[in-house]
Amino acid sequence: MISLTDFPITKKWPAQFPDRIQLYSLPTPNGIKVSAMLEETGLSYEAHKVDFGTSDQLTPEFLSLNPNNKIPAILDPNGPGGAPLPLWESGAILIYLAEKTAKFIPADAAGKYEAIQWVMWQMGSLGPMSGQVGFFNKFAGKDYEDRRPFERYRDEVKRLLGVLDQRLEGRDFIMGDDYTIADITSWPWIRNLNGFYEAGEHVELESRKNVMRWAETCMARPASQAAINIRPSG
Repeated sequence: MISLTDFPITKKWPAQFPDRIQLYSLPTPNGIKVSAMLEETGLSYEAHKVDFGTSDQLTPEFLSLNPNNKIPAILDPNGPGGAPLPLWESGAILIYLAEKTAKFIPADAAGKYEAIQWVMWQMGSLGPMSGQVGFFNKFAGKDYEDRRPFERYRDEVKRLLGVLDQRLEGRDFIMGDDYTIADITSWPWIRNLNGFYEAGEHVELESRKNVMRWAETCMARPASQAAINIRPSG
């Protein structure tokens, strides 16, 4: 029988509670997604800090779990068939946790895939484009004299916000009345645009009234607040 101690990552981040899901993360938008889902579902988990300042994500131990050297990643001691399951990519983790608990994902097949569609939209569009806006607005890219790269990503995020705003017209949440992984995957990025990236004005976020109303509702949830404020050990 495979145990958590058979995974090299537990040598660097020992599990104090080996019967719990092990989360390797930081409170970034992608990290918050998974923390929020764990909080919402009530699954027991143990959070470990992957410190970018010391390049934890590049250590052999972390790479043994996620060769793509990105957070978040999890190690579930009670995966399918009772065997431990290592998993990375925040979208994949959300879908896995939703199916594991039968929570925050529609029960009918059509609704399920519609929700997953919006998870993929965030993973492939809203997240990467917002990250580029952050780079060119706040980090090293802000010093580039040529502003065309920033303008390209800014305009794409504005378009994506329009897509989301239209979807939310007349709906409480992306899937309608129910809060799902479609919401959990996206609101942390809206929060980041308006906060850490200091780009809300550039992408005209305030003008997207449906997005703003929805994001405030999502962030006010107790599980969301817990995820935002989590401080992983390690």
